Amino acid sequence: MTTLRLTLPDGTVREVPAGTLPREVVASIGPRLLRDAVAVDVGGAVQDLVTPLRAGGSFRVLTAADPRSLDVLRHSGAHILATAVRRLRPDARIGFGPPIEDGFYYDFGVAEPFTTEDLAAFEQEMRRVVAERYPFVRSEVTRDEALRLFADDPLKLERIADLGADEVISTYTDGPFTDLCRGPHVPDTSYLKHFKLLHTAGAYWRGDERRQMLQRIYATAWWKAEDLDAYLHRLEEAKRRDHRALGAQLDLFSTDPRVGPGLILWHPRGAVIRSEIENFERDLILRRGYELVYTPHIYNEKLFEISGHLENFRENMFSSMDVEGTAYRPKPMNCPGHIAIYQSRGRSYRDLPLRFAEFGTLYRYERSGVLHGLLRVRGFTQDDAHIFCTPEQVSEEIGRLLDLVDEVLGVFGYEYSIELSTRPAKAFGSPETWNAAERMLADVLVARGREYTIDAGGGAFYGPKLDFKLVDAIGRKWQGPTVQLDYVLPERFELTYTGADNVPHRPIMLHRVLLGSMERFIGGLIEHYAGAFPLWLAPEQVRVLPLTDEVASAARSVADRLREAGVRVHLDARSETLNYRVRDGALMKVPYLAVVGPREARDGTVAVTLRGAGEKQRPIPIPVDAFTRALRREIETRALTLRAGAPTTGVADAAAD
Repeated sequence: MTTLRLTLPDGTVREVPAGTLPREVVASIGPRLLRDAVAVDVGGAVQDLVTPLRAGGSFRVLTAADPRSLDVLRHSGAHILATAVRRLRPDARIGFGPPIEDGFYYDFGVAEPFTTEDLAAFEQEMRRVVAERYPFVRSEVTRDEALRLFADDPLKLERIADLGADEVISTYTDGPFTDLCRGPHVPDTSYLKHFKLLHTAGAYWRGDERRQMLQRIYATAWWKAEDLDAYLHRLEEAKRRDHRALGAQLDLFSTDPRVGPGLILWHPRGAVIRSEIENFERDLILRRGYELVYTPHIYNEKLFEISGHLENFRENMFSSMDVEGTAYRPKPMNCPGHIAIYQSRGRSYRDLPLRFAEFGTLYRYERSGVLHGLLRVRGFTQDDAHIFCTPEQVSEEIGRLLDLVDEVLGVFGYEYSIELSTRPAKAFGSPETWNAAERMLADVLVARGREYTIDAGGGAFYGPKLDFKLVDAIGRKWQGPTVQLDYVLPERFELTYTGADNVPHRPIMLHRVLLGSMERFIGGLIEHYAGAFPLWLAPEQVRVLPLTDEVASAARSVADRLREAGVRVHLDARSETLNYRVRDGALMKVPYLAVVGPREARDGTVAVTLRGAGEKQRPIPIPVDAFTRALRREIETRALTLRAGAPTTGVADAAAD
């Protein structure tokens, strides 16, 4: 019999026979630890207490205090959900039920979509299953036994057919429900105490739009009641910040089925935000040594054959179109065009680094089921750049990009984390080249004291990358900038430069975006700010409100003076009451409302109300000139004082001057 060596966190070693249950090892360490144990980590892999040990290595017990135990709890929650559904709907066929970030889901095949009433009934039944304390019983079965067990469920039969010949086939049973599953699970159903069913949605079987539509139930689960309450509060806050609702409320953007799903129509107010962001970034990168380029919206398909995108990215590309017998495609990325510009003439080492930047519109095929406002679209503009440099320049250029990312994200008030995404399963280039590229990215991060985590297999097919994850005002993570180190495309396109030795050398490419998709970035920004943009980005920066018709001329003069100073101002001289117009300005999240009454018209002042200062705030009387200067300071410094509705002090300071 094979003996396994298990190394405990304190360095001691336990030798046990292969096939020993982890719970037996935990019990030998101590009964209290067994009571608290949820699962174990063996050699870096999490498994439950009833899965036989088949390999040795490090051995660590996971309790509820370990964040990794949440996935175990949530996976068990999915099975408890399926148990409840099958009790109430025995006809429901069962699909997959994995843990996901912040929760879990389970897919069911049913004739009619689930209703809100169904979810309430399922949740109540789940509480009964929890109270019954069913143990999760693991069984290892043969393929024939599995086929007999799930003979009435074609979804499971299809999954069994995919299993490898040597794969261990296991099931888990809790009370009346048995599911095909690898685990891991908590010891019994009573561990699931703090959970909530959230909503249901359609989902194609195995994500294939050509297959049947299933009903997916989403849920969340936490170890502590306060964690569940906090998460549900975040969900409510996220609904309040939903960029689609705010986009309609603030008249920023829309879609139209006549134009096509996933294709954004930017309204004037939304176009202001986008153009301000693009102008800011354009000015910044021009000062950092970038050169602007423009490339076509469609490319000859052969370009994508050379780059490898046709082989590795075809499913995300729109179909080809025939132009005089030649296949063209809408471009899904800008890099082949920038490479073509590089190759338009000979390059010397004295020319490098070359930094080509483009706000290029790209087109990618996204399935209709995943389109989501500005966040998942089919046409988008990317703030793309490609840096062509010598091997000796790579580290410095990566460092410059880290500084640039830090500066840009600071302007928008984002904190962020960094992930180093490594070689995927489908990758061009040798493992040695990939290892060198990954090491170079890591070395620059370490040299600059930057913390990072590894996203194993998350790199692009042509190189590893740094992914910057933005953390918004309510703690959610968003995809942000990326920096990709590429040895592959220069090789495939046979790029060269003439070195100091007067012979050809191969350059190295860096792909980078600072914001990524402008659509996705602005969608996230709407939610980050809850629609209350800082002054420099606000589509309407000041709304001037004449108190009566008698002061309309004075109010118009104020609006003209602000407009001449470069302030985006709107004169609201409608016949509605002042209170109505003030409420409308607040609804549109205008940073400053400037009221002009008889006294203000006489004194050359305005009575200013600040967004976010509360309904009972007293308007601040400010001379128009001082108000204008304060606005200009706030705009030019891109102050974040109005971020997420927080009141500014700049105008109050101006009143005191």
